[in-house]
Amino acid sequence: MRYKDFEAIMSKDRLGRYLAAVGGITRKAMKLYRLNLQASQGMFTIISCFEVALRNAIDKHYKVVRGNDWLKDAAWTGGALNIPRCGKTPFIINNAVSDLGLHYSHPKLIAKMDFGFWRYMFARHQYTALGRTLLAIFPAKPRSTPVHHYDNTFVFGELEKINGIRNRIAHHEPICFSDGLSVRSTTYARQHYRLILNLFNWMSINESALLYGLDHMNVILDKIDDL
Repeated sequence: MRYKDFEAIMSKDRLGRYLAAVGGITRKAMKLYRLNLQASQGMFTIISCFEVALRNAIDKHYKVVRGNDWLKDAAWTGGALNIPRCGKTPFIINNAVSDLGLHYSHPKLIAKMDFGFWRYMFARHQYTALGRTLLAIFPAKPRSTPVHHYDNTFVFGELEKINGIRNRIAHHEPICFSDGLSVRSTTYARQHYRLILNLFNWMSINESALLYGLDHMNVILDKIDDL
């Protein structure tokens, strides 16, 4: 496809940043755009696998600690999460239960919760309300030191970063530039990629085996760097 035709579809404003990042060479701008899409697809696949692994680990933990219907029970009147300090959390759960109606099952309720919801299981009030035990899903997590605190607040912050790039990709924003600049860079994508792999390791999950045939991030990001 000619660049003018590509630009007519994708818009001049959208492609301008890509064009500037490759010195105005239209062929390279189109290639960078496509490589960014490949990187975004690859990253979203890895995030999706991590999200499922995370929610399943949380669910497995709380089933043992709080029972098979722990999520619904925690949101009911008198439930552990049904307190003012937990904000919207019980309403999100109860609304999902209502939406499911007669089709309710615990697995379906778990599946309706998004990544942001699971992140908030490590927020101070939710983490405390459910017994302050959830870090057990990270058996290979480093020990905290006086300088580095690998606690629920730290995990919440790391998950917030992952949620940020997840939302960025979902809103079709690029991940191949320096922040706010028309400068080609894979630093942002690589940092978040390493973060996800690190959390897999903390969960004692063999990420290489899990993502076999799916993870091509280094190859794609190297192509962006070499463009």
